[in-house]
Amino acid sequence: MTPLVVTAVLTAALTHATWNAIAHRIEDKLVAFTLISGGATVLGAVIACFVPLPLAAAWPYLLVSALLHVGYMVLLMRSFTLGDFGQMYPIARGTAPLVVTVVAVALVGESMDAWQTAGVVVTSTGLVGLALWGIRDARATPRWPALLAALATGVSIAAYTVVDGVGVRNAGSSLSYIAWLLILEGILIPAYALYARRGRLLPQLRPHAARGLLGAALSTLAYGLVLWAQTRAPLGPVSALRESSILVGAVIGAVFFKERFGTPRIVAAGLMVVGIGLMLHAS
Repeated sequence: MTPLVVTAVLTAALTHATWNAIAHRIEDKLVAFTLISGGATVLGAVIACFVPLPLAAAWPYLLVSALLHVGYMVLLMRSFTLGDFGQMYPIARGTAPLVVTVVAVALVGESMDAWQTAGVVVTSTGLVGLALWGIRDARATPRWPALLAALATGVSIAAYTVVDGVGVRNAGSSLSYIAWLLILEGILIPAYALYARRGRLLPQLRPHAARGLLGAALSTLAYGLVLWAQTRAPLGPVSALRESSILVGAVIGAVFFKERFGTPRIVAAGLMVVGIGLMLHAS
């Protein structure tokens, strides 16, 4: 976890929280994710024109990851429909880092030293604490369907993080991997929207086009930086650091959606800073 990798992942966290807030802001979630997925597909196609094809070993991971990403998008849409941004986003993101760490060590054969492990645990404690505090807020406790959707979203995040972490290392180029992942995953939701809305889709997209396409660009940048970082550092620490986007999401929720930001979130921020310091110590 060199300073360059940390900077890349923190930038990804900022851009990721921002595109999620854009998606939440658009009331019609199918319209929001159609614009974001469709725009990302176009960006992926442009990038693919300037990079070589991924190596053959990466294609199975690309196909599995594309399906996992579509499932993640569907679950995220459901979460944002059922619950508040300031609660759904932390719960969805906060469940992933520890799952990624355990799976990466158990199945991918990664090893982490004591500093990295402590950093992941401390960072994840801050993330989970932030999520649980949101749940216990009696004024805005989510319904069980919303909570389950957010938890399922977190599991899907962990799944595609591990698949992509292995796949991008077999692709020969992180840019070629992200380009084809965007192409493969991005066509399904717009295709479904065209079928479901038929002649009504384009008029529904038009008022939100600028924001949706901005979200697509931010989404592409965010995950491209994460994939690059996964070729330079272990999956667990990258996943934990990436989820600092939860704090950015909490700030966005407080400023733009008028949700509460108090002492628990400040404590969570402190734990995350300590966790990042421990991961940097390992480098």
